[in-house]
Amino acid sequence: MTMRAGLIGHPLGHSISPAIFAAAFAAAGVDATYEAWDTEPDVLAARVEALRGDGFLGASVTIPFKEAVVPMLDTTEAAAKTSGAVNTIAHQDGKLVGHNTDVAGFARSLKDDAGFDASGKRCVLLGAGGAARAVGLALVEAGASVIYVVGRQPRRVEGVVLSLKALTRPGTTISWAYWGDGSFLRALAEADLVVNCTPVGTAGSSTAGQSPIDAKLIGENSTVFDLVYNPSPTPLVAAAQARGAKAVGGLGMLVYQAAEQLKLWTGKDADVAVMLKAANEALAG
Repeated sequence: MTMRAGLIGHPLGHSISPAIFAAAFAAAGVDATYEAWDTEPDVLAARVEALRGDGFLGASVTIPFKEAVVPMLDTTEAAAKTSGAVNTIAHQDGKLVGHNTDVAGFARSLKDDAGFDASGKRCVLLGAGGAARAVGLALVEAGASVIYVVGRQPRRVEGVVLSLKALTRPGTTISWAYWGDGSFLRALAEADLVVNCTPVGTAGSSTAGQSPIDAKLIGENSTVFDLVYNPSPTPLVAAAQARGAKAVGGLGMLVYQAAEQLKLWTGKDADVAVMLKAANEALAG
């Protein structure tokens, strides 16, 4: 039987995940397909419930559902439980298990692609959704000295901050700021690392061509990591690089977390080089 997996989110016009997984499944010798399931919020529960069918491996979950799917699952593993966000659903023996491979994917890309060691560093997260929760957890585990969470919705910012504070180790401080206020501006100017965890700038979206912040607010010695991967470079990455800052997009993170998903669904190791090649070809195409 040809198995099925797919991406749950809305909107999905920008996604290159189907191309990445087509290459990954072929390289691993797995008889499976991967589809983009653009899902309106009112049918999310039905979409998730359908994954219990015998022909499903599971699903990837993206904006805006990484937190919303949690109560629809039978259980969550450690990183998903700790972060409060799920980006991967695995169908295991009739049960739906939530995982978060964004944590490992971000950590690997931050090290391998950005060449950044977060230990003892000051970090700013733009956004307070599921992606910010995963990135925050990765930075806590890496030993960042300060993690600033920035957002426009006070209750969401507070939720991320409280969840991260419960995980902090000695030497790590979790703080917050509202978008555009004085604390926000100071945090950006002093940051060693700025991570865009919002979808602003995504190709094909209402914010295409935009940057979430003015790159002039970022220190020239800062590192910028934009989770957005399409287009490449993103408006934020291009502006930061023009200012002299080191900046990378989210393509590496996308592929690394997808490799973790393949392992969860099939038990097989992914050929990351094949997946990266497919990702770059899809972006160029």
